[in-house]
Amino acid sequence: MRNKEYIICTILLSLLITGCGKQSPQDVSLEQSNSVYYWRTDLKLDSTEQAFLQRYHINKVYCRYFDVVMNEKDAEPKPNATISFSGTLPDNIELIPTIYITEDCMHQSHQGLAEKIVKRILQMNETNDIRPVSEIQIDCDYTLKSRKTYYQFLEEVKHIWGKTLSATIRLHQLSMEAPPVDYGVLMIYNTGDPRKWEERNPILDIRDVQPYLKRLDGYPLPLAAAYPVYQWVRNIHQIRVEHAVNADEILRVKEVVEKKRSNLKNAIIIYHLDHDNIKRYKPETYEEIYHH
Repeated sequence: MRNKEYIICTILLSLLITGCGKQSPQDVSLEQSNSVYYWRTDLKLDSTEQAFLQRYHINKVYCRYFDVVMNEKDAEPKPNATISFSGTLPDNIELIPTIYITEDCMHQSHQGLAEKIVKRILQMNETNDIRPVSEIQIDCDYTLKSRKTYYQFLEEVKHIWGKTLSATIRLHQLSMEAPPVDYGVLMIYNTGDPRKWEERNPILDIRDVQPYLKRLDGYPLPLAAAYPVYQWVRNIHQIRVEHAVNADEILRVKEVVEKKRSNLKNAIIIYHLDHDNIKRYKPETYEEIYHH
């Protein structure tokens, strides 16, 4: 009888140790960082933008290098809107090349695409005397239709690159299997339907975020959080319509998502660095956004 009790206790202890050794998504977090996206076609900072980087202790800039779009003529992905480098970043700030790929590029596989992208990044760095980078990021609004091809593409990029690879994660993508990358950036913007702009702000509205929160705490990938500070301007029936998110709404959403997944407060990014965006909000708002 004693032997039987000993065996049972040993099994229970083993299960307990194994369970304690596993990390939940809440336990796996990124190091604290304040970051920005840079989404213009020329890397050139004015004094206001430089002061912003210093004031809020920005240590990473996710810089869009180029887009990858489908070329209708030969049905192959091609680079588009490549950035120029008229200026540089401070030496203490990490530059992360970011590539936006349109979803239709992932409707079918394209041999050699991953290698071409990595080589182009390295060539741009060499041509423009950019110091060596340790990470690249891929941004794609993938769907169930393109997910398999896109994930295979990411695996190829990671193999060729050999260093840190991150990817953007839109709210609707939380319902899918996590991509094969080191971490994701949860894009907490462009949450609404632009066609319903009179009812809700299409950039960010907490009512559009809430349905996705149930999947957030269990998402099996370390996540950073990106918040919008930009303005969206377009003409509708000859009428100029401007959309910008109220500061209170940004902070309200931030509070809700961090309550659901506490380690989202560690790595915070704003989209995007721009003189007008900086002036749109009070310094206190940015301090709250970057509050860890």
